[in-house]
Amino acid sequence: MANVTTEVETNLIGKSQMAKVREVDFIAQFTHASLAKLLEVLGTTRKIPMQEGTTMYTYTTTGTLANGNVPEGEIIPLSRYQRNKTAVGEITLKKWRKATSAEAIMKSGYDEAVRATDAALLKDVQKTVRTDFFTLLNGFVQEASGTEGQAGYQPAVGTSVEGVTLQEVLAKSWAQLQVLFEDDTAAPVHFVNPIDIGDYLATVNVTTQTAFGMNYIEDFIGLGTVIITNRVTAGTVLSTAKENIILYYLSMNGDIAGKFGLSTDELGYIGINTDIPTTDRAQLETLVMSGIQFFVEYADGVVKGTLTEG
Repeated sequence: MANVTTEVETNLIGKSQMAKVREVDFIAQFTHASLAKLLEVLGTTRKIPMQEGTTMYTYTTTGTLANGNVPEGEIIPLSRYQRNKTAVGEITLKKWRKATSAEAIMKSGYDEAVRATDAALLKDVQKTVRTDFFTLLNGFVQEASGTEGQAGYQPAVGTSVEGVTLQEVLAKSWAQLQVLFEDDTAAPVHFVNPIDIGDYLATVNVTTQTAFGMNYIEDFIGLGTVIITNRVTAGTVLSTAKENIILYYLSMNGDIAGKFGLSTDELGYIGINTDIPTTDRAQLETLVMSGIQFFVEYADGVVKGTLTEG
């Protein structure tokens, strides 16, 4: 009689392994297939780990160049410049929790019920990162409000250009960025509402690609990368240099991963733990943590373009 063993085989793929596969897939979709592509499109080379609660600052530079016409032997006057920093908030840990009920699992099956809700969660987490970035970006280009000299007056913030066509606005924004960064190799990135570029795309054969839930066009009419997003108001174009964009993040590796059972990517941009049972509600929960903030270092380096009626 052949020997029969009742022990579990070493390489058996069971429920816990399948949950781990989903966690790895979630991270791969968020980081490697999406966030990494956005970082490439934005040209973001500075990815800086931070501590929870660290204050983020933007910088402006002010100063005056002294007269350089100095007679022989006389003292050369000093040109005085200073770098000013303004606090714009703290980087904080964001946490999300999702639950799949026993009824949903019975109706659709374990894999399908969890996979479908994980996909929806992934999209919404990406959306929060985009929303935070554009909230910050819009804050650097504000119109003046109130009447100068009276209480409550707020001066205009940032550099502004106007044009009748999208091409004119992009060209003027490109020119301003070359001046602001004093470097003719500055690589512009423009954020445009789909309504403003739709007519152009309807008449020209242009290839659009996708990164982190946003469509983009590389080297659009020779004026830089254009990212198409409804996070920018129609009639408005926001532009900056790629060199001006930083990624700050809280690492989900280390103690937090160990204590909460998080699966993470190499740098810890995001962590996820699935299949956490909640017996009093008969549901399986998913925990996601992340602390990502795209940031613009120099506030003066953002240009607001406005499309005007011709």
